Amino acid sequence: MNQSLIWSIAYIVALFAIFYFLFIRPQKKKDKELKEMRDSLAVGDTVVTIGGIVANVAKIEEETIVIEFGPSRTKMPIQKWAIGSVQSKKEIK
Repeated sequence: MNQSLIWSIAYIVALFAIFYFLFIRPQKKKDKELKEMRDSLAVGDTVVTIGGIVANVAKIEEETIVIEFGPSRTKMPIQKWAIGSVQSKKEIK
């Protein structure tokens, strides 16, 4: 085999490895953490949606969550994927 062909293949493999460890692997880890966070939600948790709404979880279904917010405790169903973060977990006593 030609020496330059071997170096070209080695360069492509090294480039792919760098992209994998710098971009793909961290994104998969972040996605896994978000999925675990959304699956561990409980009624009473305070959450922030990706739209910025701060609310309490009122009901949990398979793919949707009913949140309540505001002084009149308005209830609204949203998709689980729309939960951006959990501000506080309800303490289990």
